Amino acid sequence: MRGFVKRPGTASPRPEWVTYAQGLAILTIGYNLLEGLAAMGFGWADGSLALFGFGADSFIEVGSALLVLWRLRRDAGQPAIAQVRRERKATQGIGGLLLALAVGAAGGALLQLAGHGHPATTLPGLVISLVSLSFMYFLWIEKSRAGKALDSRTVKADAACSLACIQLSGVLFGGSLAYLVFPALWWVDAAAALVLAGFIGKEGFQTLRAAGKPDFQGGCGCH
Repeated sequence: MRGFVKRPGTASPRPEWVTYAQGLAILTIGYNLLEGLAAMGFGWADGSLALFGFGADSFIEVGSALLVLWRLRRDAGQPAIAQVRRERKATQGIGGLLLALAVGAAGGALLQLAGHGHPATTLPGLVISLVSLSFMYFLWIEKSRAGKALDSRTVKADAACSLACIQLSGVLFGGSLAYLVFPALWWVDAAAALVLAGFIGKEGFQTLRAAGKPDFQGGCGCH
């Protein structure tokens, strides 16, 4: 991240945190476009539903980051009511994306269970999930910091998307290893994905509900 955008300190002014959050969003878009295309390509070539679906989920993260950029584009110089309006719309959009991610994860898992499919155990799938775990962990931590500093529910919701990506990466990697060692556990990957889909869906529903409240002020409730 150094050389791309300066990492603000705890007492840094708001404009620095806005720039940092925008930089994180741009990194998210670039990485997830590459990850999504690579995972879908290898998943299609290897006939791996888990890897292909993981790649498709990467574009949910891209959509979430684009909403953050839209929300922060006019952060300075706008009336408070206009900022709250943009915060509400962006938060609702990310909540919807979280629900879409939950539906996609659950649908893929059910298809995998119905077809007695198993996760990919090829090198591309393992490498992609490992890289995603490390990079998305960094993004999750830093987006959470930025969301707290900006008191922005939008940025915090985007951090939740990154956390969901971490969880799905862990499912892909752990399920692949489990099947590699114990082939009889072919269903572990899909079962874990179903459980995660429930938690992700709950996060999306709570995000939408918070954004829909009449007294919504855009804060993330983390101060």
